[in-house]
Amino acid sequence: MGRVLVMLTAAAAVVACSMATVMVRRRMKGRRKWRRVVGILKDLEEACETPLGRLRQMVDAIAVEMQAGLVSEGGSKLKMLLTFVDDLPNGSERGTYYALHLGGSYFRIIKVHLGGQRSSLEVQDVERHSIPTSLMNSTSEVLFDFLASSLQRFIEKEGNDFNLSQPVKRELAFTFSFPVKQTSISSGVLIKWTKGFAISEMAGEDIAECLQGALNKRGLDIRVAALVNDTVGALSFGHFHDPDTIAAVVFGTGSNACYLERTDAIIKCQNPRTTSGSMVVNMEWGNFWSSRLPRTSYDLELDAESMNSNDMGFEKMIGGMYLGDIVRRVILRMSQESDIFGPISSILSTPFVLRTNSVSAMHEDDTSELQEVARILKDLGVSEVPLKVRKLVVKICDVVARRAARLAAAGIAGILKKVGRDGSGGGRRSDKQIMRRTVVAVEGGLYLNYRMFREYMDEALRDILGEDVAQHVVVKAMEDGSTIGSALLLASSQSVQTIPSV
Repeated sequence: MGRVLVMLTAAAAVVACSMATVMVRRRMKGRRKWRRVVGILKDLEEACETPLGRLRQMVDAIAVEMQAGLVSEGGSKLKMLLTFVDDLPNGSERGTYYALHLGGSYFRIIKVHLGGQRSSLEVQDVERHSIPTSLMNSTSEVLFDFLASSLQRFIEKEGNDFNLSQPVKRELAFTFSFPVKQTSISSGVLIKWTKGFAISEMAGEDIAECLQGALNKRGLDIRVAALVNDTVGALSFGHFHDPDTIAAVVFGTGSNACYLERTDAIIKCQNPRTTSGSMVVNMEWGNFWSSRLPRTSYDLELDAESMNSNDMGFEKMIGGMYLGDIVRRVILRMSQESDIFGPISSILSTPFVLRTNSVSAMHEDDTSELQEVARILKDLGVSEVPLKVRKLVVKICDVVARRAARLAAAGIAGILKKVGRDGSGGGRRSDKQIMRRTVVAVEGGLYLNYRMFREYMDEALRDILGEDVAQHVVVKAMEDGSTIGSALLLASSQSVQTIPSV
């Protein structure tokens, strides 16, 4: 009996040792897998580093590229497009105007009444709609007929206030968020599509004429009297409320900037016809490129698989359309290297399935168990991951958003350097200058709705400029500014009769 007990005890010990060995091996394997994903995160952090010295080098590079783009066509990655806008709104405008804004993911229609004072600005009606994905790859006829029909429904709601036979000409500002080479304030040809649009036959077409033709077909007595880039509209709106506004930046689906430049600095335009001595320049800064940009393998993959590879490199690092997909690619890489996210989800393998608003929601999740992170991961086909994995996802969001925000700040600082408002005296005649109050208007859902992006950008701009200069620079957030501003710009440029004041 004693021998049996000894044998049973020995057998139990062997089993226990075997089980312990298995558990240790599993634990060691789990630790190796965790080390792999932590290594991926560390590599991402290192590749996305934006120390102050690198940011200041970028500021210098942007200012140099701006100057090169003003000297000659094609002389820079920045197109530095002339807008023929030299007279910004000042509050004295009168009349009623319409504006239609085609953005990267939405279109908006508004009606604005102006009474001759800043305080009398009245936005009488607003409609905002998502752009059907099918339109982004359709034809110019389909796209502009869709916009014209939407405008027709908008104005028909006015009832008796809108009479197609009424002799008074109605004026429309068309806010167009894509690169256009303008030939006047009311005309310009499409250079290329961005933000996922791909209507090939439109390159080189006059955008205002395309919309006007669609309106005419529907019998609408409305004249497309201004063609305005969204950044220029934002600058117009900012200047209307604050004359110290000298630049505007949009951080939305994509990103772009414009600013007020002296006409004598625009060398490529021999005889700029302006009475103010300045002109608004549309930078089209999404195409900026520098070897100092902290590009990762995920950026390279995204670019290679995009419809416009080797193009819009800066925008793909800071635009709202792309940040979510960069985060998705990092999570997918971790899933491929380890099973901490469970089986690889087919949803997670789908490009652009993770939107930047979801990244913002995960990044700013303040619940103790990161419940919002869990919910969004579940939508991506990743469920029941432990809290430490959810924290890892938050860190990925932080790294990608912080890089984007700091690069955005460098872009703004580059504009300030070019116009001599960064404290260095660059771009102006005197190195010893009294710092003037400078306002930069900022618009777009990425800046307005993503608090961490906004805070990182504002912090980086202060660091780049230094406190002595930063105290004179005001970043003003605006909503609907680009659309309303386009109507204001139209009003300031018109001396013809519009809809009578009501």
